[in-house]
Amino acid sequence: MLDALVGEGIAEVAQRLGTTAHTLRYYESAGLLVRPPGRDASGRRSYDAADVRWIETVQRLRATGMPVRAVRAYADLCRAGAGTEADRLDLLRAHRERVRADLDRTAAHLAAIEAKIEGYEETVRSRV
Repeated sequence: MLDALVGEGIAEVAQRLGTTAHTLRYYESAGLLVRPPGRDASGRRSYDAADVRWIETVQRLRATGMPVRAVRAYADLCRAGAGTEADRLDLLRAHRERVRADLDRTAAHLAAIEAKIEGYEETVRSRV
């Protein structure tokens, strides 16, 4: 799928990634991209496969609750290049721990909901 995105404009990339052109422009202006997308002969944004992979990473980080400032810090480290890998690793490991804690809390909430459902199902079955 990514090969099909090479050289596509902002509207096409936004649609394929399930986001909006506004969000992609925001990612760029907020410093969340490792590099700004290229431009075509008319000056319009033109995304290549690497741009799309990075945007997918940003989407995943944001969807898992990473704050914008942390995504920006990660992008800054990636832009800085070699020698920043240990810092990137630290940032991602810390985020992984937050995500795992969120999953544990969600699992506990789900277990409580399932217990309630089981109780109501038993009540309904006993009345039939």
